[in-house]
Amino acid sequence: MSTTHFPIAIIGAGLGGLTAARVLHVNGIESAIFELEASAAARTQGGMLDIHENNGQKALRAAGLHDDFLEIVHEGGQAMRLLGPDGTVHVSEEDDGTGGRPEVDRGDLRDLLLNSLPDGTIHWSRKVTGARALGDGRHEVTFADGSAITTDLLIGADGAWSRIRPLVSGAWPAYTGVSFVETDLFDAETRHPRSAAVIGGGFFIALGHERGVLAHRESDGSLHVYTALKAEEGWLDTVDFSDHAAAKAAVLAHFEGWDEDLRALVADADTITPRRIHALPVGHRWARVPGVTLIGDAAHVMSPFAGEGANLAVLDGAELALTIAAHPGDTEAALAAYEEALFPRSEASAAESAANLDTMFGERGLDQMVAFFTSGPAAQ
Repeated sequence: MSTTHFPIAIIGAGLGGLTAARVLHVNGIESAIFELEASAAARTQGGMLDIHENNGQKALRAAGLHDDFLEIVHEGGQAMRLLGPDGTVHVSEEDDGTGGRPEVDRGDLRDLLLNSLPDGTIHWSRKVTGARALGDGRHEVTFADGSAITTDLLIGADGAWSRIRPLVSGAWPAYTGVSFVETDLFDAETRHPRSAAVIGGGFFIALGHERGVLAHRESDGSLHVYTALKAEEGWLDTVDFSDHAAAKAAVLAHFEGWDEDLRALVADADTITPRRIHALPVGHRWARVPGVTLIGDAAHVMSPFAGEGANLAVLDGAELALTIAAHPGDTEAALAAYEEALFPRSEASAAESAANLDTMFGERGLDQMVAFFTSGPAAQ
C-alpha cells in the first residue's frame, strides 16, 4: 500500500470542503481534497440554495468569489408562496431584488468553487475505508483503491455519514420522524404549465394535516418538489420506487382531499426519489482532539427547515481556513479557536431547524407559518 503525506487533507468535495480549500489557497496555504465520486460530473448536485448575507455570502467574500456568485444568482428566486391543502394562497411575496437570501443552483455554486482551485487539488475516486490517529496530531486515512495518506491536519467534510467523525465523536444521525419523496417536473412552462403557475417564480410551501409540499423553480426551468410527511422510519421501505406509478399512488394516498394542482406535483412528476431526514443531536460537540476537526454536515447535519445547511457548511470551511491562516505554525490553537465559534453557531441553527420541523408538521402548522411570514420582523 502506497502512502503519501499531505500537510492538510480535506475529506469530501462538497461545498464546505471546497470553500475551506479555496480560502486556504487565497491565504497562500496548500491543501488536498479527497472525494469518493469519480469526477465533478459524477452526479447532479441537487436543487436551489438560498445563500444568506450573514453566513454563506460572508464565506464567499472570504473566498474572493462574491462577485462571481452574484453572476449565477437565480433572478426571481426569492419569491415565496404559502398555500393550504385546498390550494388557497395565504402568503405571496415577490422577489424585488432587495432580499438578503438570493437563490443559486447548488451545482452552479459547486462549479464556481471547483473552478477556483488549482489543478490537482482534488483527488477523485477516493472512498475512505478507515482513519486512525498516529500520535502527535497526525492521522492516516485509507481508501478503497488500496492507497493511503498521512496528514498533519485532517478535516472531515464528508457529510452526514462521515467516516472522519468517529475520530472525535460517537454521535450518529438519527431519523427525525419526517420523510421526503423528491420529484422533478422538467421543462415546466411547456410540459407542466399548471404546476409552473402554482409554484410561481421561487420557493413554494403547502402545509396541512401534519404534512406538506415544498418546491423550488429551478434555474433550468424545471420544478424540484419535496413531498414531506410524518412517517415511521421504515415506511419508505414499503414502497417500490422502481415502479413510478405505484410509488406515486403510495405517496398520494397520504394526500387524499388535497387540491388536484398540488397532487399533480407528484402525479405528473418525471422522477421520484425517497429520502429520510436525519439529524445529529442539537448541540453536538466534541472534546478537542489533536490534528482533526469537522465542518458542514459532518459536524452538525440537521433537517433542512432552517435553510442553513449549505450556508453553515461554506461558513465553517471559510472560518476554519481563516483561523488556520491566523495561527501559522500552531494548528491546535487554530482548531480550538474554530471549534469555540463553531459549536454555539451550529447549535443555534440546529435548534431552529428542529423547532421549525415541529411547527411546520404540527397540527397548526399552516396557521403558525402564516403568522411567521405575516407578522413581526419575519414579514419585513
